[in-house]
Amino acid sequence: MVDAIVHEIALSPALQQPGNIEAGSALKNPEEIISTLYFGGGTPSILDIDELKKIFEALHKRFVFAADIEITLETNPDDITGHKLQAWKTMGINRLSIGIQSFSEEELIWMNRAHTAAESVTCIDLVQGSGFTNFSVDLIYGSPVLTDEDWKRNVDMVIEKNIPHISGYALTVEPKTALDKMIALHKIENTDAEKQARQFLLFMDWMEAAGYEHYEISNFAKPGYRSRHNSSYWSGEKYYAFGPAAHAFTGSSRRWNISNNSIYIQSIQKGMIPFEEEILTETQQLNEYIMTALRTMEGLDLDHISTKFGNDKSNRIIAAAGIYESTGKLVTVSRKLVLTREGKLFADGIAADLFF
Repeated sequence: MVDAIVHEIALSPALQQPGNIEAGSALKNPEEIISTLYFGGGTPSILDIDELKKIFEALHKRFVFAADIEITLETNPDDITGHKLQAWKTMGINRLSIGIQSFSEEELIWMNRAHTAAESVTCIDLVQGSGFTNFSVDLIYGSPVLTDEDWKRNVDMVIEKNIPHISGYALTVEPKTALDKMIALHKIENTDAEKQARQFLLFMDWMEAAGYEHYEISNFAKPGYRSRHNSSYWSGEKYYAFGPAAHAFTGSSRRWNISNNSIYIQSIQKGMIPFEEEILTETQQLNEYIMTALRTMEGLDLDHISTKFGNDKSNRIIAAAGIYESTGKLVTVSRKLVLTREGKLFADGIAADLFF
């Protein structure tokens, strides 16, 4: 797999404009400076140091790295060791995204996570002790076994540990998973939408009180610690993508690699990148902007829509947004439509209603 990713990096055509790299990306064009790099999707922290170095070498052959590049590695708590942390730092990795999920033993067992509650705490101490100042943890709320009191203890822990970035997600049950089957057989309780909404509202209150910016629906950061890589997605910047199921964006099209590992490797060995592509229409580009911008703290920029898509489009959005402004779910701030606290509970539905 590592050899295939390295080969794909060498095979991939340029996007021709400055971009970011997703999941192992690349290119060498003196005028193309890469500002962020993200190893994620799956668990790249299981790669040994030499395997990661191999990918980094391929990237450096193709890309010019910005002096202040943000390089993030996703990792599970049970993969983190003092040795790995030092090796990652030496490679240039300067940000970690850690899949903590919970500090509750009962909940981790319920979610069938490989790590324990003690490892959740220990890994944070290891990360901070190794000199990583920029890292994020993921927390999950809304599971049947998570009480509001347990949820507060989870959030209090990340605040007490002075963690600079937190991503919080409502538990979702994916089809055909073990969790889905257990619920269908009535062996465990299903999720409760009202409980999830309540815990999300509590989450917003606690994070705001602790001084975090709620800069995107699921993401909270101390000032200066937003994820630059993820922010580039929400602002519509171009990015490369390498590896099975990796998605890239050229500005006017999206392309994604096949998700089957064997077929991916076999195709790359034959010198072919197995991908599909969708050319985005102007309407699709506008709808994507509505969807992503509305999720951010800055909101939907009506002037940007007027400039890029026409005044008629921005006027139609203003008209469609009226019902949500009247019910207190949207506000207009300096020609930007911004979701209110309550509106964030309905972000996807509101965006869909504004679509063309």
